Amino acid sequence: MEPSFDVRRLVEWQGKKYIKKIVRNFYVFSDQEITEPALYIIANTIYQPSYISFEMALSHYQLIPESVYGITSATSKKTTIFKTPLGDFIYHSLKPELFFGYTLIPFQNQRYLIAEPEKALLDFFYMNPTLVNDNDFSGLRINQDEFLAKINREKLGKYLAIFDSPGLKKKVSRFIKFINHVDI
Repeated sequence: MEPSFDVRRLVEWQGKKYIKKIVRNFYVFSDQEITEPALYIIANTIYQPSYISFEMALSHYQLIPESVYGITSATSKKTTIFKTPLGDFIYHSLKPELFFGYTLIPFQNQRYLIAEPEKALLDFFYMNPTLVNDNDFSGLRINQDEFLAKINREKLGKYLAIFDSPGLKKKVSRFIKFINHVDI
């Protein structure tokens, strides 16, 4: 913010409905169309560093059929949730060495960070240790066609090695066997 800016203007503009407060020090114009990419940009901006991942990225890539409650992101900072007028922004903490595997997407002269499909899947499994068997995997309702079309197995393996987690490796191996044998 400009040093000469009078912050009382923000209160005035909110009162006149020119802007909406998202969280402290972050606002959007009231007439701005709030699209999914706009929400991603907001998520990346209000808590940095972060990138869209977990359920939100899986939904974005059409790997899961459901709409997702809240914008889920990975961060190297502490886990937190911001409940805002635009919805919930949920941040799950990952160790700094696991902060990789995202891509920068341009949108209307701005950009947002989103996990690649392989990393979103690994982030999701990493943060959900109770997913261990075929019943759990079936409950995820992963779209088999989209999975087979979008997940690069070689990249998945490389990313999995970086996690350096025998438990995660075993879980992903079970999931791959499951997804290859599901009847469509």
